[in-house]
Amino acid sequence: MDVALVVYDGVFDSGLSALLDVLDAANGMRGELPHPPPVWQVTTVGARRRVRTGAGHLVTAEPVSAAAHADLLLVPALAERRPDTLLEQIAGPALAPVRDLVAATRERGAPVASACTGTFVLAESGILDGREATTTWWLAPLFRKRFPSVTLDETRMVTTSDGVTTAGAAFGHVDLALAVVRMTSPALADLIARYLVVDERPSQSAYTIPSALAQNDPLVAAFERWVRLHLDGPIGMAEAARSLGVSERTLQRTVRRVLGTSPLRFVQDLRVEQASHLLRTTDLSLESIARKVGYEHANTLRILLRERTGNTAGSLRGR
Repeated sequence: MDVALVVYDGVFDSGLSALLDVLDAANGMRGELPHPPPVWQVTTVGARRRVRTGAGHLVTAEPVSAAAHADLLLVPALAERRPDTLLEQIAGPALAPVRDLVAATRERGAPVASACTGTFVLAESGILDGREATTTWWLAPLFRKRFPSVTLDETRMVTTSDGVTTAGAAFGHVDLALAVVRMTSPALADLIARYLVVDERPSQSAYTIPSALAQNDPLVAAFERWVRLHLDGPIGMAEAARSLGVSERTLQRTVRRVLGTSPLRFVQDLRVEQASHLLRTTDLSLESIARKVGYEHANTLRILLRERTGNTAGSLRGR
């Protein structure tokens, strides 16, 4: 498989390295399988002969024209954490050659893949309109506001929609590269994961900090604070809306617009977060913790913990 890996000024160093390292490992280990998959031939391409990464390293690249017939285009993330600056850069002239390459690659039917803030670049090029995608969880509200025509699920670590594969936060590049290998050889992807000591991470939910997401909107932030004050009892949306001085409909719509989820699920996330904290830091029984976060029965909390964090109450306590 001919893979074009596009680089540009400000590219995220670890993301670039992760993609290269995993595909290099795939080529090195493929011979250990009874029926090895084809070699991944990786060519680094860019708009200029030399580009400078986010950490200041120089990377040599082939011309963008070298990607004209690639079987897959990989776009590492942009090393930018500031939301306003990120939006300026993905839409700016410096990344125009990358956006054009992404659009041209999809137009000829070849798959495209990216992770973290690279998903913003894909969306800015227009190829994610009407498709499903994921990105780094803490930038999800920003992404959702900028690209309302994209169906975003930031709980996913990797998702593929009509030829476009996207992955989650920064080190989701490893998950993305393994997903690329898995498309050709699941056995080889599993072998690489064992050699590199990479656990399967199908979801970003266990890493999400609800309060960080809530800060993207004043009303949602106020709702989060109100919920935390009432976490040990029943929480009604009508009562919360009255306390915040808005209609219940406004509260429901604002939470869904900003977070992409219902207020009920957000409340559950806050309860799971607090329960996980108590399991790690206290000797309270699961029954006592359940009552402290608003659940009458410990089994309800036990199910939610497994669903949202991928861990049992016992394993969380062991940490």
